[in-house]
Amino acid sequence: MRLSERMARLGTETAFEVLVRAKALEARGRNVVHLEIGEPDFDTPLYIVDAAVAALKGGATHYGPSPGLIDLREAIAAESTRRRGVKATAEMVVVTPGAKPILFFTILALVDPGDEVLYPNPGFPIYESMIRYIGGVPVPVRLLEDDAFTLDVDQLCAKVGPKTRLIILNSPHNPTGGVIPEAGLRAIAGVAAKHGVPVLADEIYSRILYEGEHRSIAAMPGMEPLAIVLDGFSKTYAMTGWRLGYGIMPAPMAQVVAKLQTNATSCTATFTQIAGAAALRGDQSSVDRMVAEFRRRRDAIVKGLRALPGIACACPKGAFYVFPNITRTGYSARTLADRLLEEAGVACLSGTAFGEFGEGHLRFSYANSLENIEEALRRIHGLLTR
Repeated sequence: MRLSERMARLGTETAFEVLVRAKALEARGRNVVHLEIGEPDFDTPLYIVDAAVAALKGGATHYGPSPGLIDLREAIAAESTRRRGVKATAEMVVVTPGAKPILFFTILALVDPGDEVLYPNPGFPIYESMIRYIGGVPVPVRLLEDDAFTLDVDQLCAKVGPKTRLIILNSPHNPTGGVIPEAGLRAIAGVAAKHGVPVLADEIYSRILYEGEHRSIAAMPGMEPLAIVLDGFSKTYAMTGWRLGYGIMPAPMAQVVAKLQTNATSCTATFTQIAGAAALRGDQSSVDRMVAEFRRRRDAIVKGLRALPGIACACPKGAFYVFPNITRTGYSARTLADRLLEEAGVACLSGTAFGEFGEGHLRFSYANSLENIEEALRRIHGLLTR
């Protein structure tokens, strides 16, 4: 078959490619410590599972409205209003099968060929992939490693121009765990409002924060007509396999995104949405326990990496990743990531999987047990000291 020209511009997520390689090694009898995949290693809380089972038994197996069930949209709006401090209504919410469609639909709706999109680099690889796929021009904005990988706000503001059609933010940030402080969000909001540029705020890790409270650009002055918040259930409630995400945006934009969803997926599974409403309204102690455990693991892996020869490691403020600098080991990022997998049985990602500015770094997910993290550190030490 002849593929379209745009398929050559489509990227991928290296995490899944590395997972396949790691599984192949395991099939041959190798033991592998998995620090590559961005997935909580906890089970979905039982009260959420029970809500889905009850929904299935109650017949929630039919089509629903494209924007999502009104009950879930109301629950999302109420939770967001409470947590972000800015009024949201059900008409501003679109529920999608996973959060990625919000990213894809937003870019499809706003960006024409030749338009520029600002995004963090290193960053979630699907940002650049989707921008390129539809013919947009990706404009990377560096992170400041010496400032705990916060976004270079001055650089971002300087790059906003007449061709800028969208700004993408991610805080807490994948792959570094960096967080944009409120002062930075206010500065970005100011330049976005001045130029009338929408901002897509990827806040999928907003509940996994280790210090302070989450701040959303949606709550900054001037953002009411411009902010699009991406969030979901995968990370917060360990629901990656449920495929349940959502966007919060001005109501006219929500209608556009819902129309795209009608064309792409029709709707999100009804029983998963009922489970999502139960998740938001139920006991949140499971989230607190998970974050507390992630904090323990973060402290352990940062301390362990800092003790390794040639490695420096900033302490992440959110999410569940570390992004150590491996420049002084003498390896390129891809070479060391490959050797760790093939020779040491530690699956991780090269920093270049997150963009050109990721060279000199690796990404480790600490969504694994403390025991496995400590074993991985021993194996890394062994490889680096041979």
